Amino acid sequence: MTSPRRRFQTFEDSSHRKGPERVAALRAAMREAGIGGFVVPRADEHQSEYVPANAERLAWLTGFTGSAGTAVVLADKAAIIVDGRYTLQAPEQVDTDVFTVVPLAEKSPDAWIAENIAADTVLGYDPWLHTSDGVARLERAVAKAGGSLKAVSNLVDAVWAGRPPQPAGHVVLHPLEHAGESAEAKLARIREKLEAAGVDALVISDPHNLAWAFNIRGADVDHTPLALGYAIVPREGRPNLFLSSTDLSPEARTALDRLAELAPRASFAQVLGALAGRPANIRVDVATAAAALKETIISAGGKADVGPDPITGMKAIKNAAEIAGSRAAHRRDGVAVTRFLAWLEREGPTGISEIEAVEALEDFRAEGGQLREVSFPTISGSGPNGAIVHYRVTSATNRRVRPGELFLVDSGAQYADGTTDITRTVAIGTPTAEMRDRFTRVLQGHIAIARAVFPKGTTGAQIDAFARRALWEAGLDFDHGTGHGVGSFLSVHEGPQRIAKTGAVALEAGMILSNEPGYYRAGAYGIRIENLILVEERAVTGGERPMLGFETLTLAPIDRALIEPSLLSPAETEWLNAYHARVRKALEPDLDPETRDWLEYATRPIGGAA
Repeated sequence: MTSPRRRFQTFEDSSHRKGPERVAALRAAMREAGIGGFVVPRADEHQSEYVPANAERLAWLTGFTGSAGTAVVLADKAAIIVDGRYTLQAPEQVDTDVFTVVPLAEKSPDAWIAENIAADTVLGYDPWLHTSDGVARLERAVAKAGGSLKAVSNLVDAVWAGRPPQPAGHVVLHPLEHAGESAEAKLARIREKLEAAGVDALVISDPHNLAWAFNIRGADVDHTPLALGYAIVPREGRPNLFLSSTDLSPEARTALDRLAELAPRASFAQVLGALAGRPANIRVDVATAAAALKETIISAGGKADVGPDPITGMKAIKNAAEIAGSRAAHRRDGVAVTRFLAWLEREGPTGISEIEAVEALEDFRAEGGQLREVSFPTISGSGPNGAIVHYRVTSATNRRVRPGELFLVDSGAQYADGTTDITRTVAIGTPTAEMRDRFTRVLQGHIAIARAVFPKGTTGAQIDAFARRALWEAGLDFDHGTGHGVGSFLSVHEGPQRIAKTGAVALEAGMILSNEPGYYRAGAYGIRIENLILVEERAVTGGERPMLGFETLTLAPIDRALIEPSLLSPAETEWLNAYHARVRKALEPDLDPETRDWLEYATRPIGGAA
């Protein structure tokens, strides 16, 4: 008998609503350390979004399981600051008698600190969990209040009984057929960037950049194939590579031995200090380098050049092999998602649960034979749970879908040739007129981004409003960005590109982003429509400037039952019908006859078009 496949997701609720005991233990540690407050960010030493279990300090302390947030614990009060994705989730998870939940849109962590700490308070922080810019903000906040800031060892770790160990997962090579460029060639390009910047060496502190530069993938965190560690790339000479894991495949060890000096992660600070003491001018990443790295370099007599890691921008522009892999991954994923949507239409009215939906979708992906992982925990929200932007179903929150409700499923997969991320919102039974109106307005925003044509040099912030116009016209909006960058068998959330009010980076051909406007009615339902899109050069007849546009990569039907055709313009209707025709053509050859018939019906043209 074949053993059951290990699932990539669990539904445990181990972090839900922690009581006051853990905060009391932290306060006792604060008193012993002689400080009056401590900052607990949702971060590891690399500022990663998905962190290993031993870095889930914020969840352990507060119960909040979101991917971003900051807690500040003072002697007599505490707050947790979260962004717009989590303003509904956080109050459900944390003990609000202990923590005040503060929306980031109303107050940043440093603003809350400036308003709430008493004069002469010493605020502690772990310098390995904050960037230099983050520390500077804390310094300004405490100075404004008349307090002081002090670097200390992590006090949460001191009181966290049973804290998990540092992960050390298996490390493998990312094959050239998927990477599209050798590690030697990438390192040569990196050195050219260092030469142009006038620095002696680069510290790679972002594990995503480490994976890209050395063509490796690991298993140190859930959902993203990262090998945690650091590298030092000198302008001349061999790099030093410091991995948490010593569990390397023979092929990976051989390849890395040719490229770099392999050393234990524990020796990183010592080697960095020795290099800095020559002295050397060393670039550390403004976005991910811990403040402790800057201090290590300075204390050794070197110069810390805090600026962008050039790898971040290089990694964002996908090469031909990565683009081909992404297209193949999305076609494969589209087959699985379409099978799931057909299943959902059959089974949904019988009252399937949110967990059953997650398991079914993962099974459909696994049946394709190439699934390596899910790219993030599936958001499976029925009815009011769909209004929680980053809802994660647990055994405690699991509910069944009901006729007359909307069901929102946001999911993704990791394949060796690409990373996917797709959201579909489906009507269970007959939707209301309001649901159809809101869904269609979200769809109009989605189409506006998909059809956008813009000059080279345009930033994501400049086109973000395209996704909101139809909602704004009805006095509506959504409180998250419209799109994030996506990696190539790497993180489902990859910078520096994004489509958002804060998206200051110019979009370039080869970048992959999401297109995911939404609408959320608290306590009732949520709507989001998400496809991944590839930035490509676009010729415009008679145009005077180089232009860009988007190719939609994601292939899966959009629920016609939720569309109000009278709201769509002829151009929007044409786009939708063309998209559905493309979905049919791409997916039908790999579908069983029953699902093929369902897809034919689900993607029939709107408005009688052929």
